[in-house]
Parts: sequence; C-alpha cells; structure tokens
Amino acid sequence: MKNIGIIGAGTMGIGIAQVAATNGCKVWVYDANAKQVETATVGLEKTLTKLVDKQKISGDKMTEILANISIATELKDFKDCELIIEAIIENKEIKTKVFTELENYVSESCVLSSNTSSISITSLGAELKKPERFIGIHFFNPAPLMPLVEVIPSLLTEKTLAEKIYNLMKEWGKTPVIAKDIPGFIVNRIARPYYGEGLRIVEENIATPEQVDDAMKTLGNFKMGPFELMDLIGVDVNFAVTTTVYKDYFYDPKYKPSLLQQRMSEAKLHGRKTGKGFYDYSEGAEKPVAQKDEALYQQIFLRIISMLINEAVEAKRLGVANDEDIELAMQKGVNYPKGLLSWGKEIGYAKISETLQSLYEEYQEERYRQSPLLRKL
Repeated sequence: MKNIGIIGAGTMGIGIAQVAATNGCKVWVYDANAKQVETATVGLEKTLTKLVDKQKISGDKMTEILANISIATELKDFKDCELIIEAIIENKEIKTKVFTELENYVSESCVLSSNTSSISITSLGAELKKPERFIGIHFFNPAPLMPLVEVIPSLLTEKTLAEKIYNLMKEWGKTPVIAKDIPGFIVNRIARPYYGEGLRIVEENIATPEQVDDAMKTLGNFKMGPFELMDLIGVDVNFAVTTTVYKDYFYDPKYKPSLLQQRMSEAKLHGRKTGKGFYDYSEGAEKPVAQKDEALYQQIFLRIISMLINEAVEAKRLGVANDEDIELAMQKGVNYPKGLLSWGKEIGYAKISETLQSLYEEYQEERYRQSPLLRKL
C-alpha cells in the first residue's frame, strides 16, 4: 500500500500523513476546510525544519517527505488510493457520511479505515456496501512520535486484513497491537480510571489536582499526572472519549464521566490549547506547588493503580488482547512506566483486591467491583 489518503488535516491527520510520507508513501490529504490543509502543511514544514536543525533528519529527507504529500481538494481525488485513513471529529454520523460517499470514488480493493479512539468499528463499517474492507487504525498523539497503533478489525472485516495492516504499521516503524472492537479498544478502556479516579479524588476534596499529579509521578514514576495529561490531550477530548465509552458500555458505572470534567468542557477550559485547564498556561502564570503528604500520596497512588490493574485484568479475562499486547499497549500508547499485569504481580494481586474491596464497602458503588479473575490471580 503505497498510495495513502488522509481525511482530516488536524494534528492527528497531518501527523499520520507525515508518518506515511516519511516511509515513502504518496499521500493525499483532504479536509472539508481547505484553509486547514494549508495551515497544516505550513505547520508540517516548520516541524520538519526543526528536525533538520536538530539533525534528526537530513535536508534531502525533508524535501522528500514534503514532495510525497499532496493536497486533495475533494474526495474524488482519492480514486487511486489503496488505503484511506479518516481522522476527523469523533462523530459517528459525520464519519459514516464521509465513508459512504468515498465508496463512490475508490476502487473495490481500497481499504477504508478510521482513526477513531472510541467509536465502534463494526457500527461504522456496517453502513458500507463493502464492510469487509473496513478496519480501525488508531494512532496516538502525536502520531510521528508515539509508537503504538491499535489495529481493530470489526465483526465484518475480512479475516486477513488485520494482519496486512499490522504488517504495514511495522513497515512504517510503529508498534502495532490487534484489539477487539470493544468501547475504548485496549488503551482508552484500560486507562479510563487514571483520569476518572483522579477526578473523583479531587471532586471529593480529598486532594488537589497538583497533589494527585505529584503522587502518581513520585510514587508511580508516571511521566505526567492525570490532570497534566488531560490538559495536554484536551479536557474536552478526554471527556468526549469517556462519555462514548460510558454510553457504549450501556452506562456501566465503572466508566461514569465526571461532572467536574463536564463543567470544565462547558467553560472551554480545555487545557493547553485554550491556555487554561486544570492549570494556567498563560504567559507568566506559575504552576501551583503540591503540598506533599506521604500518607495521602500513598492513598492516592494505591487507589488509582488498583483501578488501572483491575481494568487490565478484566481486559485479559475478556480476551480484549493477549497479555503481551495489553502490556505493550499501555507502555507504548500512554507511556506507562510498567505493564499493568506485571505491576499487579509486583504489588500483589491480593493487595489490589483488598483495596478495591475497601473502596466498594466505603462507597457501595459498582464502580469499584472487581474483575472475577482478580481474586484468582
């Protein structure tokens, strides 16, 4: 697959275009907003120039990458593409409309895919004339830097297609994993408690955002705490993913969104991209210093890590992916310092079970129910 179409010229779309073009593919980028494509290509040129300055790539390589990328002015321009990756707004109706139109222009053998982080691949593909050629290819942001790619076949995807895309991603220098088509796939399902439980702790006035972040970084060696990470991802984006996973799991209390996060989204306090989220990123603003409290930090860390490990164990039980891919996904997709299954062994699954049981007894909420497998490990 050397002719690649990218729909959506936002950060994700242009990042995927860069990856494909770097690996010798001819890439066409389309966005309904024509100005966005121009803005994105100018931004890419600046990014590549910085890489040249830092001697990460040569000037010739930069020229080659840019030459491999063309602007598509309409979906018809994708007629010669062998693979198309959609990276637009997380809205099923809008995505479906784009894909059904695309089928009028592309060849019978062209593979159609979505970079969605949470929408069912089966539900998107089911609307197509040829659902067997549809698959999920989920990159992580920023696409040129983050190694993980989740490859998600639907119930209708042709049986050998996942392996073909898996091998293509390896050719592109990525670390692919194959995941079941469940809400959130591997990473966004297992990672939900990192944000959700952090938000819960703050909502209950147990700790401040900076204390939660500091606890997870100092005790867990996470590169970023949940509130720093939400500000980086976008508070609104993180809230949207949580809401989708919650709805798609038929309102399972484990994935219940946070009212605090909803209010932040409504107030457009989206994090770095708006200049203010849980932290203030405006010029001259000072980040609050966490008031350290060893006992509190231990409580925060054990509560959040127990929820994460429980999710990983449940994913193992349900066969969402094999053990190796579950461990790989969390380390390569969201930079966790360790695989959660091995972390559970290290802390002791009995300790994790005891922590969750204590939380369940305190709150009397299904949110804290244990995976049936956890007690057996």
